[in-house]
Amino acid sequence: MLRRTIITLCCLLYAAGGFAQTNAQRADELHAAVYKYLYNSKTKLFIQTSDPAKNNNLHADLWGLCALIQAANEMERLHPGKSYMQPVVAAIDQYYDPIPPAPGYASYVVSERREDRYYDDNQWIGIAYLDAWQRTRKKSFMQKGDEIYRFMMTGYDTITGGGLYWKEGDKTTKNTCSNGPGILLALQLYEATHKKAYLDTAMLLYNWVNKYLRDPQGVYWDAIKPEEHNRIDSAVYTYNTGTMLEANVKLYRITRNAQYLKEAQTIAAGSYARFFHNGRFNSSYWFNAVLLRGYEALYKVDNDKRYINAMQTYADNVWEQDRDKRNNMLGKRPEKELLGQAGMMEIYARLATL
Repeated sequence: MLRRTIITLCCLLYAAGGFAQTNAQRADELHAAVYKYLYNSKTKLFIQTSDPAKNNNLHADLWGLCALIQAANEMERLHPGKSYMQPVVAAIDQYYDPIPPAPGYASYVVSERREDRYYDDNQWIGIAYLDAWQRTRKKSFMQKGDEIYRFMMTGYDTITGGGLYWKEGDKTTKNTCSNGPGILLALQLYEATHKKAYLDTAMLLYNWVNKYLRDPQGVYWDAIKPEEHNRIDSAVYTYNTGTMLEANVKLYRITRNAQYLKEAQTIAAGSYARFFHNGRFNSSYWFNAVLLRGYEALYKVDNDKRYINAMQTYADNVWEQDRDKRNNMLGKRPEKELLGQAGMMEIYARLATL
């Protein structure tokens, strides 16, 4: 009996190690493919897709770099001592636009043309930089995170009871995708500095999102439209639920209020029921990477691995069913987008470290 137990335990440990190795290998292969097919070594900038005919612009929109900078952070976690973030930071710097009312990052390379600035694009970068600060204590990451916080707050007003707009100068929509990550950025800054103003901001946004954009089943609607009599856009995406799941876990860790943990578990269960079917999360690769961030945060608190296991099943199916063996990139379409490759790179890197 004892021998059988030992053998079973060894098999489980071997399987866990095998998953970690496989996930790490997949992340490494995606990283290599991105730099082979989606990077311009002359301009030090990234390209939108692998098909030149599908690229309306010479370089990628900032959104793809929002995904890639977080993936690069996870790659540095996975491979301590190696540098993955530096070339992505250098590329992001070329989107920096210091115009009033506050400096921020534009949606396209500023030397090529002036484009809109999106609050959520900036927040995703800020979140990755503060994750990197937590890991490295590199001062520039903290400074940039705070600067992005100040930019995002220029998008706040009390119309519809509060909340952040989606895009600078556009008063038509306030989205979960610009408020959920705003909560996370504020909470990261609070955890780093213990300045109450950051926590106050987080709670202001948290209460607003839950009042206006929470579905009763524990997922989150996309947006409210102030100029359309506060019409709710009831589309649901995994990343919106992911940010609010992670926000509740962070609030539980900060306050030790069990209500936040209970809410996080409700959101996780709701997301699983709504999005996970036939071994797939029915949203885009990068949206699902953001959901995994919430699942990972919750797992580290309650040790319930069911959602991590579901994401592993999803990641395995994506690799087996969606991989183009000619270039080792993922996606059903012939052209492979930077955003999607970076999203899956983050998923595999995170799963490898778990």
